[in-house]
Amino acid sequence: MSDLSIRPAQVGDVPALVALYADDPLGALRETPDDLDPYLVAFERLAADPHQHLMVAERSGTVVGTLQLTVIPGLSRRGTTRSVIEGVRIHSDERGSGLGTQLVRWAIEESGRQGCGLVQLTSDATRTDARRFYERLGFTASHLGFKLQL
Repeated sequence: MSDLSIRPAQVGDVPALVALYADDPLGALRETPDDLDPYLVAFERLAADPHQHLMVAERSGTVVGTLQLTVIPGLSRRGTTRSVIEGVRIHSDERGSGLGTQLVRWAIEESGRQGCGLVQLTSDATRTDARRFYERLGFTASHLGFKLQL
């Protein structure tokens, strides 16, 4: 695993990232790897926001994982800054290798460096393996999440 690096995503990584998002049952229904334009627009917005950290895990020059870490300053909880981990994806050839653990642990450590007092995430209710994965990393299912599609 010594050839693994975790680094900020670059615009040239967008096709590989979209392929990772599309490479699972849920992503296959909602991602469009054949039309990168909306992803490139979104990438520019992310790159311009210092609270957004779109990261890639790269092995031997190949993107094999990704996540987005968002840092949110807040007033509640005595002014606690929190972070949100989103879009965790691991290449199918790397699943079960420990890469996901490394990537999420990087996000937790970076959250601490950013002064966060809380790290949160959501996972689709149908992703039972993901739920077990996050629980093994110390996350608890303490809240009920809601989403409204616009």
